[in-house]
Amino acid sequence: MGLALIDWIIIGLYLALSLGIGLYFSHRAGKDVKEYFLSGRNLSWWLLGTSMVATTFGADTPLAVTEYVRKEGIWRNWFWWNAALGGLLSVFLFSRLWVRAQVLTDNELIEIRYSGRPAAILRAFKAAYFATVYNFIVMGWVIQAMATVLHVTLGIPRDMQWLSISFCVVISLIYTVLSGLWGVVATDFFQFFLAMVGSIILALFSLEHVGGIAELKGRVAQMGGSTLFFLPPAETHASPFWDTPLFTFLVFMLIMWWATHHADGGGYIIQRMLSAKSEGHSLLGTLWFNLAHHALRPWPWIIVALVSMVTMPECRDKEAYPAAINSFLPPGLKGLLLASFLAAFMSTITTHINWGSSYFINDIYRRFLVKSSSERHYVLVSRIAGAVLMAIAGVVASQMDSISKAWEFLAPMAAGIGLVLILRWFWWRINAWSEISALSASLLINSLLVAMGVQVQHRFVLLVPLSIIVWVTVTFLTRPEPKEKLVEFYKRVRPGGFWRPIQRELPGLERGVLGWGFLVEWFSGVALIYGTTFGIGKLIFQEYGQGLILLGVASLGAMVISYKLAIGEGLR
Repeated sequence: MGLALIDWIIIGLYLALSLGIGLYFSHRAGKDVKEYFLSGRNLSWWLLGTSMVATTFGADTPLAVTEYVRKEGIWRNWFWWNAALGGLLSVFLFSRLWVRAQVLTDNELIEIRYSGRPAAILRAFKAAYFATVYNFIVMGWVIQAMATVLHVTLGIPRDMQWLSISFCVVISLIYTVLSGLWGVVATDFFQFFLAMVGSIILALFSLEHVGGIAELKGRVAQMGGSTLFFLPPAETHASPFWDTPLFTFLVFMLIMWWATHHADGGGYIIQRMLSAKSEGHSLLGTLWFNLAHHALRPWPWIIVALVSMVTMPECRDKEAYPAAINSFLPPGLKGLLLASFLAAFMSTITTHINWGSSYFINDIYRRFLVKSSSERHYVLVSRIAGAVLMAIAGVVASQMDSISKAWEFLAPMAAGIGLVLILRWFWWRINAWSEISALSASLLINSLLVAMGVQVQHRFVLLVPLSIIVWVTVTFLTRPEPKEKLVEFYKRVRPGGFWRPIQRELPGLERGVLGWGFLVEWFSGVALIYGTTFGIGKLIFQEYGQGLILLGVASLGAMVISYKLAIGEGLR
């Protein structure tokens, strides 16, 4: 496909604006590592929350959602919709606790919560693992997604894929190493709205192509199956129950949302929390992120995926979304859509470069290698580390094919550690060996199950209980952390929960965040997020009665949350 001049002008303006923002913030970001990685802990809720949404609004996401819808139906998006349950833990618990911790990275908390050599080893290992292995896979599938978009829309041959990958790598790298988190969040703000506008425009033109939503529903229904179901089909046919969509859904909803390495926030989400100017801004920003992430973003992608099923059924699943850009949009709008994809791509990649570099600098280089140097030295090394991470991620991207399969490969990798990450805040008995054994068991068991070809939902069912048995056993066979360390930690973050031996040492300390009030907030948040998500979906599919009821449930949840925040129980 050849782009018109207006398309190239739009793309060029977007790239020039992004580069200009990077240059503008380069001096400010270069002052010290706190400015470079945390924006000086001075972000407002609307900016840090939108940055979170933009970061997860990667070029890969529309392609993976399209794969899910075309293969199994709308319901398969519960693979990531389930994360709202854990996301609301972050809103009402961890958004406050991370601000109180006052660390530069989440790994730094390890040596605040635990003591001795086990804590130091755990901190270094987690920093190295997530900055490299985990980060390479994530950045790899995002780069691969952008390369796919360029292949389909610009006609770059598959055997010349390295050209599009190199282009993506260079533009992201130049921008990120200059501006640090200041530039990342500033561009994230307009990148999110550009990406949303682009996806909505494509959805509207796609619907127009098939004659509207009613015609689309009819044609999809004629194809049979459960494509339009928001929940998995209940029938089991002749399959064993553990091979049915219902079983997969139950695994997502009962296990997956808390059995994850980001159970207490997740690396780059925690980075945004730590950048907030107060606990209140951290909480509101994380709430806005969860609402926009789960409720607002997916429906334009789902509509395009459904249209692609009836108009281009022979298209490769991961290429169907960019193929819709070619098929349905006129000149000018094609350039806007490509610019929106570049926005989604850059917002994700820039975050992962900055976040991965923060792990290397704060948790490895500064902690173990060069302990005392100037702030400008550490910023310089951060920029070099970002360049190396980006280069290796480009190589990884060239080896990937299915984005949804990459998602499902990575999700269980550290699933066994999820409960430990939650309980380390609320139970005094958790120690460094609890976390070490949980992570080790999770990585080992998942690797074995992948080698055996076990599907993702079955891996969670096997991996999580086995990991729990391992780390609970190890916890009670090893000594608790020294009381002095636990007292220092509890005074610092005031979490509440099961800390009675420590609380006795701290009479008069204000109550923690964990209590009955939290449950009210959490259930209200569930009503808000899922009521909005599926209320919007029902309205789009012209099921107005159900849609209005669901939006009413969401409104009730919002009112309860607003009331609790107003009376000072949730926001300061």
